[in-house]
Amino acid sequence: VIAKDNNVDKAVLKSKSPACGSGHIYDGTFSGRLREGDGVTTALLKRHGIDVLTEEEFREGL
Repeated sequence: VIAKDNNVDKAVLKSKSPACGSGHIYDGTFSGRLREGDGVTTALLKRHGIDVLTEEEFREGL
């Protein structure tokens, strides 16, 4: 993973996105429905030990 090669240990990604969401993501039907789970990019980063925050979580931590 490029992120690991560059010593990345945290990432801030877009909440609810099917690619980047963390915890809850849109179901992909464009109906606005959410489902539990992580987006594909988030899942890959987590699998490699990288902490993922949504932009909302990041803002709360400022």
